[in-house]
Amino acid sequence: MKRLLTLLMLAVLALAVTAQGNRSKWGSEMLEAKHKMIIEEVGLTPTQQEQFMPVYEEMEREIYQTNRDARTLARNVEQKKSPTDAEYAQAAEALSHAKVREGEIEAKYFEKFSKLLSKKQLFLLKQAEAKFTRTMLRGRKK
Repeated sequence: MKRLLTLLMLAVLALAVTAQGNRSKWGSEMLEAKHKMIIEEVGLTPTQQEQFMPVYEEMEREIYQTNRDARTLARNVEQKKSPTDAEYAQAAEALSHAKVREGEIEAKYFEKFSKLLSKKQLFLLKQAEAKFTRTMLRGRKK
């Protein structure tokens, strides 16, 4: 459940990252807050920030695109008057495979992050992402 919530928040945040030219104020603020929390919680040096944050944003964009493609397919099926079983199956498979693809993307970027961060910082990164998600969910409940 935590993973699903984290991925949902990443998708929302990635939307802010990939919005072309017309980012919403809220999305920009969310992205800035997340990056600030990561920088602080992980203890990134200025040099690490310059190297790490572009790679992290690249990962967020890939995850966002993966989820967006799956959601688009699912939305297209939802909007049809009488979708076929094959169309339902295709959409369900796309949504399920998106989760697998997210894991693959995270694994790929973990290797990249390993070259930029210490073992402790890698651990703190995951903690910071979870903390940000919890913070956002608490704020949403209010």
